[in-house]
Amino acid sequence: MMNLAVVLPVLAVLIGIRFAKPSMLGWVTAWWLAAWVVLDFGFAVPVPKTVVKEFMGIISLALAAYVTSDPQRWREVREPTTAFLTERKFLPLLVLVTLAIPAAVAASIYFDMTAPAQAPIFGRTVHPAPPATLTVHEVTHDMQTLDNPYRKLEASDPAAFAVHVEAGRKIYYENCFYCHGDLMQGGGMFAHALNPIPTNFQDSGTIAMLQESFLFWRVSKGGPGLPEEGGPWMSAMPAWENFLTEEEIWEVILFLYDFTEQRPRALHVASGGEGH
Repeated sequence: MMNLAVVLPVLAVLIGIRFAKPSMLGWVTAWWLAAWVVLDFGFAVPVPKTVVKEFMGIISLALAAYVTSDPQRWREVREPTTAFLTERKFLPLLVLVTLAIPAAVAASIYFDMTAPAQAPIFGRTVHPAPPATLTVHEVTHDMQTLDNPYRKLEASDPAAFAVHVEAGRKIYYENCFYCHGDLMQGGGMFAHALNPIPTNFQDSGTIAMLQESFLFWRVSKGGPGLPEEGGPWMSAMPAWENFLTEEEIWEVILFLYDFTEQRPRALHVASGGEGH
């Protein structure tokens, strides 16, 4: 979900700069800065820093290709850049920029390393209480009775159950392992940029303590669906209901338990029904 309070002003500035007819160097610089602001601040769910860096690298290459593909554009960028680097009148500013860049990097590293730990603004819960009902793909579920519809196949039809687990494995490694890691220990390539880091599913105090309906809620609604007592986590987990079917969500949950050799918490139905 886009943060319109950031995106709309950025678009307005770009439109204003366009009407001002800036130089090609100024226009390219404005686009680069606008892309960085949108990627870093323009989403309701924070984008991992590593992803921002990757996209900014792609955007930088795209802008370089745009500039160098036309001799006139390339000249409009090359000539002022060369003048800034070689003409004596720009020497003081060049020295200032040369010193400011490493100083800014060093300051960023220093402040990141020395930032004091701060208590949350209100009490938070690692496993917040799920809602009474949950609507996914326009279907409303009662969280008291919701259960994985494919779990029963584990005993009644192991071959069919294995097919669903394998489908969950494919879904996990196509979508989830980037953050949760190859071994489901929360050590994916993007994990270090998240606060907090993704859950270690291998820990017996995580998914083994939860019913599968809880995981279905958290996977389908992601970070944007966390209740107040579940924050402030700044979770980057998307609402996977926007990308996966209900069946796929249940299948990836099956795979989580199968891979970690954990068992889900039994479902207890208020009417006296038995859990699995």
